Amino acid sequence: MTTTMPLDTPIGQIVLEADDDVLIGLRLPNAGSLGRRDEETPILKEAATQLQEYFAGERTDFDLRLELDGTAFQREVWAELSRIPYGETISYGELARRVGRPKGPRAVGQANGKNPIAIIVPCHRVLAGNGIGGYGGGVAVKRALLALEGVTA
Repeated sequence: MTTTMPLDTPIGQIVLEADDDVLIGLRLPNAGSLGRRDEETPILKEAATQLQEYFAGERTDFDLRLELDGTAFQREVWAELSRIPYGETISYGELARRVGRPKGPRAVGQANGKNPIAIIVPCHRVLAGNGIGGYGGGVAVKRALLALEGVTA
C-alpha cells in the first residue's frame, strides 16, 4: 500500500512516498501534486529524520531502503548519481561517460530528470556544460541544495 507524508523543509514542502517498508518517491515543492494518503510509517519517519539532518548540515549521505521504478538504463544512471559525493558536482557529459554512453549526455539528462527520489538520489549534483541546467523542482531549489552542500553554481 502506498503512503505519503508531507515534510516542511527550507526549500518548501516536499512529499515523501513509500510502499510498505521502502521509499519510492520524493516530490519536490514545484514538481506537481499527487493523490495522497498521508500516514507516518516507519520508513517515512526515518526518511523525514534523515532529510531534516541533511538540511541542518548534519548528514552528507542517506541510509534508506529505496525502490526506484524505471528502465534498466534509468536505474543505471540513478545508481551513478548516488556515487556523486556530497558537495561535488559533475556534468551531464561526465555522467554519460560514467554509464558507458559518452555520446549520450542528453539521454542521461532525461533519465536524471525522471529520478523519482530527488535529493536522496542527488540529481541536483549534475550540471549542464554551460551552466547550472534545469531541475524538476526549479533552478532556485537546485541552487539552494547546492549552496547547502557548499557548492557555488
